[in-house]
Amino acid sequence: MRILSGLQPSGRLHLGNYFGMMQPALQLQHEGEAFYFIADYHSLTSVRDPLLLRQHCQDLALDFLACGLDPEKAVFFRQSDVPEVCELSWLLSTVTPMGLLERCHSYKDKTARGMEAFHGLFAYPVLMAADILLYDSDVVPVGKDQKQHVEVTRDIAKSVNHLYGEILKIPEPRIQESTAVVPGLDGQKMSKSYNNIIPLFAPEKALRKIIMQIQTDSTPVEDPKDPDSSLIMTLYKLVADPEAVAKMEHDFRAGGTGYGDFKQRLFEAIWLKFEAPRQRRAELVADPAYVAQVLAGGAGRARSVARVTLERVRKAMGLGA
Repeated sequence: MRILSGLQPSGRLHLGNYFGMMQPALQLQHEGEAFYFIADYHSLTSVRDPLLLRQHCQDLALDFLACGLDPEKAVFFRQSDVPEVCELSWLLSTVTPMGLLERCHSYKDKTARGMEAFHGLFAYPVLMAADILLYDSDVVPVGKDQKQHVEVTRDIAKSVNHLYGEILKIPEPRIQESTAVVPGLDGQKMSKSYNNIIPLFAPEKALRKIIMQIQTDSTPVEDPKDPDSSLIMTLYKLVADPEAVAKMEHDFRAGGTGYGDFKQRLFEAIWLKFEAPRQRRAELVADPAYVAQVLAGGAGRARSVARVTLERVRKAMGLGA
């Protein structure tokens, strides 16, 4: 089974990224042949600073490797290091109906939020289809909000196969029902767009200061508090062991403990949970040649698969000698 997932570089990792995307991906590398790519072509629709884009890509590579990606098990590479994806994207675009793209909610949502309507943003699903189909992917793990992208990929692949024969594998989405939606400091979904994130690898003092900014109500220290409606408790359940969670829930209901103390416990749990990845990341930062080697090796393995698929499609469509 070949698994494909793309990860858009958008800056340093935060708790929402880790539990919503990275942790499930790390688990899947043990279930089959995993292809994970840093989606820098996709990022060009929103990131215009070349130095910033390169830094985001480097940060994502460091974070992923620090958190447990095994380059011996997973093929890990930058999207732009496999240029075959661009040619396949064009070939797919020749059979992709405009109406199919016009129905994609991602484009409509982003333009409604003020993003300029560039062709790259509109054609984003075709490039995503090329990402998936180029590697003969069997399974694409996605959240419910991204299921449409895989459905579009399936529709495009079926159109190609109808016209030119069975040359593309039809992928299956794996909907990650259990993927955590992690709240940010203000209770909204944790996102850099909302400026409400808890960075995974912030320095100790900076991380503690951020945790202390979590919004709480005005319940006095001596009064009981509801753990089920607390952001602190929701986040604590992600990073603490069951015994510690039970103790905090008891202390919430008992009263006599203030939110400042609970925030301190949350800080300590986050700091402890990511201690090993934090140390590993520091080692990787000190060895940039290793990270470059991993990405280059992954790109080589990815291109060996990509070339076969692309040549098959080119031949079927009548391109080449």
